[in-house]
Amino acid sequence: MADTRDKVGRAGVFLAGGVFKIALYICIIVFLIWVGRSAYQFGYDVFNQQAMSPGEGQQVTVVVKDGASAYKVGKTLEQKGLVKSALAFAVQERMSAYHGQIKAGTYLLSTAYTPTRIMAVLAGEENEEGSKSQ
Repeated sequence: MADTRDKVGRAGVFLAGGVFKIALYICIIVFLIWVGRSAYQFGYDVFNQQAMSPGEGQQVTVVVKDGASAYKVGKTLEQKGLVKSALAFAVQERMSAYHGQIKAGTYLLSTAYTPTRIMAVLAGEENEEGSKSQ
């Protein structure tokens, strides 16, 4: 009788252990899918140079403070609806020809500008109307 209870107890532990392993594997797979999708979306945001709104867009005034990091500038741009992600903007700035060239000042930007064009304006290479500065 005790032998039967022992076998049933071991079978229950084995079954519970198997269910736990399956649940753990499912959690790991879901986590890996989530990480993969997040990494893909971040890469897409960094390399996809699209304006926030097509056509004319809306004019937005942005103030860049002296010594502001690219991330802080990106945060301001994100809050104003000019870029999708501050972190993506900071990475784009880091990889661009405008790295470290953003100047303090007040700028009139459009939601129709791409991130690269916004960086050009903030670096002083383009004025707000889109023509080169003299």
